[in-house]
Amino acid sequence: MNKALRNPLTYILFVLPALILFLAFFIYPIYTAIDNSFTSWNGISKDVEYIGFDNYAKAVQDAAFWKSVRNNLYFILFSCFIQVPIIVLFSLLIANVKKLKGLYKTAVFAPSIMSTAVIGILWGFIYNPDFGLMNQILGLFGVEPIYWLSDKKWAMISILITNAWQWTGFYIVMVLAAIISIPKELDEAAAIDGATGFQRARKITMPLIMPVVSVVIMLSIAGAMKAADIVLVMTKGGPAGSTDVMATYMIRYAITSFQHGFGNSIAVLIFVFTMVVTVAYQFLIARRNERIEY
Repeated sequence: MNKALRNPLTYILFVLPALILFLAFFIYPIYTAIDNSFTSWNGISKDVEYIGFDNYAKAVQDAAFWKSVRNNLYFILFSCFIQVPIIVLFSLLIANVKKLKGLYKTAVFAPSIMSTAVIGILWGFIYNPDFGLMNQILGLFGVEPIYWLSDKKWAMISILITNAWQWTGFYIVMVLAAIISIPKELDEAAAIDGATGFQRARKITMPLIMPVVSVVIMLSIAGAMKAADIVLVMTKGGPAGSTDVMATYMIRYAITSFQHGFGNSIAVLIFVFTMVVTVAYQFLIARRNERIEY
């Protein structure tokens, strides 16, 4: 056995299957997307004409493209400044629950395992201007019905709320696991010294779970950049493109309009923007949250 482990061929045989899958399903698709982004290919014909950077020039000159970029930024900002604080708050609350903790964890996690199509349809009924729950509640306070998904002022925020509702529970479970892993002795010692629950959460729990919160933020950023399904189900990018994100903009051209080359250029831009944002976050913020040993 030891002789086999000293043979480099053994390690190659173990690594080779994973390497083949990585090359076939990650590197090769990226290469083909980059290659096709320099063409005017329609995705069907055998004739492929290389047009250089024309697709990228077309994208950056299109106002609808920059509107989709702005909506992706809305996803990121909503996730970082609204969704993440809610995640941390609910995680702290559930961690201090004495009874039925398992029920609460299951309840918050349940939306994460549901299909996005189901989530979109469900919230479509909630946002319905005639009989939706949202307008019925507002009607109790004398507020006129709001057309949540067909009004430019409300459509984007409606999608952001729905998307947050679906994925908040998934991240709560991650943060909750980090909180539970903190030795109870630290909290008990602080309580004996007279620290209040709020002080213990701010001075002990929050610093210790920041590495996990940083991971949650990075996952939220990556998820925001590839958001498409919830938009397609709820508004299809409308009204008048006000809820389009980069992924739905790409789908419209790559699939619906048979401009495969142009669609691939958008896919490459999504990849580049995602890398830039996540790397910038990693170097500017996340690296400051050093791993804390206890």
